Amino acid sequence: MNLYDYELPESAIAQEPLSDRSASRLLVMDRASGARQHRHFSDLPEFLRAGDLLVVNETRVIPARLRARRPGGGKAEIFLVRALPDGRWLALVKPSARIKPGSEVALVDHAEGPAGRVVVEDSAAGGLRTVRFPEGEVAGLIARAGAVPLPPYIRRSPEEADRERYQTVFARVPGAVAAPTAGLHLTDPLIARLREQGVAMARLVLHVGPGTFRPVQVDDPRDHQIDAEWCSIPAETAALVSQARERGGRVVAVGTTTTRALEAAARQAQPLAPFEGFVDLYIHPPFEFRVVDALITNFHLPRSSLLLLVSAFAGREHVLAAYREAVLEGYRFYSYGDAMLLA
Repeated sequence: MNLYDYELPESAIAQEPLSDRSASRLLVMDRASGARQHRHFSDLPEFLRAGDLLVVNETRVIPARLRARRPGGGKAEIFLVRALPDGRWLALVKPSARIKPGSEVALVDHAEGPAGRVVVEDSAAGGLRTVRFPEGEVAGLIARAGAVPLPPYIRRSPEEADRERYQTVFARVPGAVAAPTAGLHLTDPLIARLREQGVAMARLVLHVGPGTFRPVQVDDPRDHQIDAEWCSIPAETAALVSQARERGGRVVAVGTTTTRALEAAARQAQPLAPFEGFVDLYIHPPFEFRVVDALITNFHLPRSSLLLLVSAFAGREHVLAAYREAVLEGYRFYSYGDAMLLA
């Protein structure tokens, strides 16, 4: 896996978002030749053309990190991962070993007061537990006790501003525990500029799970597995993809989550059809992309499945050369950092 490693100084990891989303830098790379330009995200309209289709992920991040206290008074954390059909949730529970099945923990609100109760139940796959909210009204409990689930490489506590800034401007459907970060750079005025020049926009949902941060730890990256995540591609989006193809436009995916959703659905039906369900498509070199022609993406962690996806799209050598140059040029990395356009 050292083939997908690179050196990054700690100082290059963005700890705060920019006040202007579209002021972030944009490294534009020709994925065939590897040729690169250094621009800003507000310049994106220069690189798209009439007939192109921009596809975004409109998932909304929930305040998934719940603080709690165990029956004996010790601290606990319930990190919500996914709602189950019966009203329970899958969650990461800390300290899991000290909380026996059937234990009830007390949620703590932002003022350190009581915010409700959670019953921690059985163990599930992947080190998860099932949890149940006996008092109902789950959304209210989560809002009172939950914090924005900033990634572990952001070494500060979430602030009130993160509740808005760690969402895309088009976030609509709650369910993600991490933001689809490529979309964080888009603003309503920038989207309006793109529409004015004839770039269409389509939406889908893929609820990003915590597995997005899990490194590839096996010697052969082909043996890695990613977590299944819930996805929905509406009929309108499937139709817009077909229309873009017919008029010779490009399908431009905003983010790796959008890419995985589109490519997973393309393996179910061609031409693209409406889709709803869980997807666990793991994209790594070599890979045949059937839908996505261009990709907007942030910079990704070494040895991550996201870096392998980008490498499958634009070539490992080109991508890592671009990353090395970005470090030298002072780009800001990861969720609150800068972006790339691979076309």
